[in-house]
Amino acid sequence: MKQWLAFLGLLLVVALLPGAGRAQNAAPAPPPRTTRILFLLDASGSMRAPWEGEQRWDVAKRLLSKMVDSLNTYPHLELALRAYGHQHDNKENNCEDSRLEVPFAPKNAAAIKARLTSIQPRGNTPITYSLLQSAQDFPADKQSRNVLILITDGLESCKGDPCATSLALQRKRVFLKPFVIGIGAEREFGQQLACLGTYYNAADVSTFRTILNDVVAQTLAKTTVAVNLTDERGRPVESDVNLTFINNVTGQPEYNYVHYRNAQGQPDALDIDALQSYDLTINTVPPVRVANLAIKPGRANVLTYKTPQGTLRLQNPGLSPNPYGRVQAVVRARGNPETVLALPFGSRQKLLAGDYEVELLTLPRQLRRLSVKQGQETTVTYEAPGILNSISDYQGYGSIYQLGPDGEQTWVYDLPPGGSSKLNLPMQPGAYRLVFRTATAIGSRFTDVRNFTIRSGQTSSVSLFGR
Repeated sequence: MKQWLAFLGLLLVVALLPGAGRAQNAAPAPPPRTTRILFLLDASGSMRAPWEGEQRWDVAKRLLSKMVDSLNTYPHLELALRAYGHQHDNKENNCEDSRLEVPFAPKNAAAIKARLTSIQPRGNTPITYSLLQSAQDFPADKQSRNVLILITDGLESCKGDPCATSLALQRKRVFLKPFVIGIGAEREFGQQLACLGTYYNAADVSTFRTILNDVVAQTLAKTTVAVNLTDERGRPVESDVNLTFINNVTGQPEYNYVHYRNAQGQPDALDIDALQSYDLTINTVPPVRVANLAIKPGRANVLTYKTPQGTLRLQNPGLSPNPYGRVQAVVRARGNPETVLALPFGSRQKLLAGDYEVELLTLPRQLRRLSVKQGQETTVTYEAPGILNSISDYQGYGSIYQLGPDGEQTWVYDLPPGGSSKLNLPMQPGAYRLVFRTATAIGSRFTDVRNFTIRSGQTSSVSLFGR
């Protein structure tokens, strides 16, 4: 008894705890993700070239040192430094001259600054090899944001393909789309480097400083995306649709959100990592697909798309029981042979406003052309079927044809090959023809042809061979 009272007391304590007994409508917030920035720095011989009274190397070293200093107190941030072209002279043409000088760690600005003071530019530009090596620099952590910032004044000098390599590593999710800063270069220089990632041309020192600050700000700033789903007049009235943000480099879905509008009609702001590029699938029926979303990093982005929807209602005729059993319908966009969806009669389905063809799988099949309009319900039904009753029991081969107003016939049904002519078959009202030959007949001339009519809710009997 004491144990039972203690248990009741425990239940009372739990019930009085804040939030106890309330529906758990929201998942717990995920832990903060670690952002890792790898600075991939060109230390080839060309970095000794003068640039506004200094060597390019000295400018890059000074501004990068200031940058890592400013980042030293950021939480959930780790930095690393890889350099290339600094261990061998240019005449050696060493295409593996790349080294991780400072591995990832939090608050390691001092280590990076110290290493920058000791590196001297010497050799060539093995960008492809350095990208491949950088794949091993990032720790194996699927939850982190891996960012690579390449700072270079030259192109690949080792006959590698840095663009293909960058794309392959992005697809393997080694890092997000890299930032590439071309320093002291003409604009044409960027045409060969833009394929690596997001390219910036820093033709002068001031621009380089601005770009470096902007790139890091993009990496760390919070970006949100609100999506307005509107009707045909541009009013944001649609909602409750799944939004899938697809990484258009990997082809994989990055985010799935069911769209929400608050009581004031405003969509909520979604946290989206702007360092990736996305296609959006708005999962209406049929879906709306948008390529290359224009998402600006560090901004509260608002995207608007027309997704007017109406409802298709498939209504059975008033028969109980229905001789057909359960009838299906196939829905297609008008003029497009691809199936949008298949539904049983008795269903309601929201569809994107537009023109459709609905194929009713009655016997015979029927094709209805219709338009679904914003906020309206469009109903499709069919006539109550009648029954074809063939009482003759012969083994053989036969088919049923529908007769048109001018006597033309259209095939609608085959009897089981070699099977019985005895039928009890629900069919749509109309004029038909049954053509049958027994399996034992010794010629086509022994084919029997009988016309008949099907009426709603009635049975029509057909006798073969004079029976």
